[in-house]
Amino acid sequence: MSYDFNSGYRTAPRAVGAAFDAGLRSHMMQVYNHMTLGLVVTGLIAYLVGHSPALLQSIYGTPLRYLVMLAPLAFVMVMSFGVNRLSLPALTATFYGYSATMGLSIAFIFIVYTHALIGQVFFVTAATFLAMSLYGYTTKSDLTRWGAFLMMALFGIIIASLVQFFVHSAALNFAVSVIGVLVFTGLTAYDTQRIKETYSESWGTVANGKLALMGALSLYLDFINLFLMLLRLMGGGNRR
Repeated sequence: MSYDFNSGYRTAPRAVGAAFDAGLRSHMMQVYNHMTLGLVVTGLIAYLVGHSPALLQSIYGTPLRYLVMLAPLAFVMVMSFGVNRLSLPALTATFYGYSATMGLSIAFIFIVYTHALIGQVFFVTAATFLAMSLYGYTTKSDLTRWGAFLMMALFGIIIASLVQFFVHSAALNFAVSVIGVLVFTGLTAYDTQRIKETYSESWGTVANGKLALMGALSLYLDFINLFLMLLRLMGGGNRR
């Protein structure tokens, strides 16, 4: 009885590769499912609050608006710095708590912009996100070289947005919106590839529930910020 060593050598890597591919698909499905459900929570709360004059007044007509504005940042910091200390159920609750508070913080869009514009921008955002996330998932190019540039541009957007809050410059608002669209479009592809790489590095060594939630957080942030930047860019002549 003979044994084909070459055949045995080829079969094992194929089996490992198939297991990895299946695991990666399952992991990315978890990421996208969490992200999508988070967006649903955000959208429902934003819609309900945005169509309730009493709730809008209680939030945006009082100092409570500052708490609502800062709460999402607090949730992101808790997740980012506490991921190793929080249990998976606690991290999950924090993610969806963040999604809910984000809904409160963007409810104002329903009194600033028309429903038609919000719907149009949402579909443009979804199409752009899907295209760039698919590119990040399938490309063989190393996108890590984008990372430093995109992060520097992101910090620039944050600083410019703070300046815009006080000076109310139309030109600065336009520039921030255009650059923001470009940055969050690029980050969508970059973060998708990074999620794949993080899974690859941890495959077979740790549970991936927390990794999926943190990946969902990254893509959620890309989507929601891209949506808001496009809304600012396209909404100049479509305000209520």
